[in-house]
Amino acid sequence: MITTKEQIIEYFESGIKDPKNFKIGIEHEKFLFNKKDNKRIDYAKIKQMFSALLEFGWNPILEKDNIVGLKKGGKNITLEPGNQIELSGDKLTHIHEACAESQDYLFELKQVTKKLDIKIVSAGFDPISKLGEIPNNPKQRYKLMTRDMPLGGELSLDMMYRTCGTQLNIDYNSEQDFAKKFKIVNSIVPISIALFANSSIVEKKNSKYLSYRSKVWQNTSRGGLPKLFFEEMNFEKYADFIMNYPILFINNKDDYISGQKYNFKNFMNGQIEEIKNRLPSESDLTTHLSTIFTENRLKKYIELRSMDTCGWDCLCAGPAFNVGILYGNLEEVYELISKWDKNKIINAYLEAPQKGFNTHLMGKDLLYWASTLLNLSRKGLEKRDILNKYNKNETLFLNHLQKVIDNKTTNADHMVNKFSKNEDLNELYDK
Repeated sequence: MITTKEQIIEYFESGIKDPKNFKIGIEHEKFLFNKKDNKRIDYAKIKQMFSALLEFGWNPILEKDNIVGLKKGGKNITLEPGNQIELSGDKLTHIHEACAESQDYLFELKQVTKKLDIKIVSAGFDPISKLGEIPNNPKQRYKLMTRDMPLGGELSLDMMYRTCGTQLNIDYNSEQDFAKKFKIVNSIVPISIALFANSSIVEKKNSKYLSYRSKVWQNTSRGGLPKLFFEEMNFEKYADFIMNYPILFINNKDDYISGQKYNFKNFMNGQIEEIKNRLPSESDLTTHLSTIFTENRLKKYIELRSMDTCGWDCLCAGPAFNVGILYGNLEEVYELISKWDKNKIINAYLEAPQKGFNTHLMGKDLLYWASTLLNLSRKGLEKRDILNKYNKNETLFLNHLQKVIDNKTTNADHMVNKFSKNEDLNELYDK
């Protein structure tokens, strides 16, 4: 049972790894639409799709006899609130492996979606559907979240039902290493929003935002970019942060109970009568950590969460960009961002969803900072010098981002341009 702050600190310490054993974990979400009517697929169609994927060696994940996901080895496919699906990849050593994993998944997914007349959209925000049009599913926690989440953020339901992101999981080798990496990933959130913007169309119209997904997350319960994250963080400070953070829900004997009235410290002190004052397990702690929706968060690894989902051609670019910085060139990047003012970072964070590269930070626009960081990332990946079978290192995955910067045109701009020509919905689907 978890009853002391020291146990939470030990939980974070258990994530410490030798740099030789550092891994990369990529998670990416997709929207699924019926080809015949351009509407989001319902749970009945999800079941058909999951059943078809079993033929590729996936195994079902059940909740009260309902299939709610799939697993194969160290990979999982999970079901999101509006029937988006998310691949949580295996823990892999380098971007070549991670990208190959995504390609294998793409192959399987496309075989199945083609048979079922399902179309895929790789965007940060649903470009077609109104909120009330999106079918839900029987996952228990989502019913509770649908009720409770709007209490703390006006766009919380949009977050649940209409957003898709790409997340990256990164390891640390000490508490100090965690602190440096955490400060970097929080400082560069505005750049990530601008560089990976891919959610400009909302309800079949130009939203006037480049990353509408980011705007939504800024107005979501339990989200945002806390000023605390720019302090010299350590495991104890993060433990204090999560202990005093409200609980979203508690899994109790296969049932979900709202935790809105309580924080995790109340749970640790045995003060939650609805569950007969039982104490939290490590599983409860893990759940709590995963229901804090800040731009970055700590588990037994650092999770980066500021990138819009993008198409298959750029899926590996975000992970490569961050791996080059965090695993390949940490000290040089830390030296750069340590001079930035936290209030200016937060201002840039609030402006970036709409202004993109035209947002200013420390006297320069975000295009300048994106270019600077891309060069530092490339340097880091060259230093790693991990080669594929064609003798190419991981820098090849940065080519997409170099084009974005050279042309000053993001995926969000392309989405607007393609769709605006004739407002053809087919332009929004993955090719």
